[in-house]
Amino acid sequence: MSSSYLRWRSGRVARVAAVALAIGAVGAVGAGCGGGSDNGSVSEAEESVEKGLEEAKKGIEKAKEEVKQGFKQAEKATKEGLEKGKEEAKKGVEGGKSQAQKTIEKAEKEAKEGIEKGKEEANRAIEEAEKRAEGNGG
Repeated sequence: MSSSYLRWRSGRVARVAAVALAIGAVGAVGAGCGGGSDNGSVSEAEESVEKGLEEAKKGIEKAKEEVKQGFKQAEKATKEGLEKGKEEAKKGVEGGKSQAQKTIEKAEKEAKEGIEKGKEEANRAIEEAEKRAEGNGG
């Protein structure tokens, strides 16, 4: 894996974790409220929780877009890298062409598998964050 992919992935994980923490904080605020006896404080608490949930939903949507954009960039970089690798392999000696082609095919396969695995992980994280947001709102 390239260092840029690892930086991108760790950044994505950090954003998803931040969204999850925000959702948890909203839930904690909502659970902690209710000790007051007047309706004004209850109403304010409800508004605060509603606002927090709305912010969490916006955060989830933003994270979704960032994940999609990140995958587009990763796919583009992978294709560019594979094209460059193909060009370099073509410049090689005749005897090494079959081995170079096998290496290229293996790299393409591994890149596609890595992207698909990353997409699955991102989608699972987004679904969990959405479930938490819905669970805290409902």
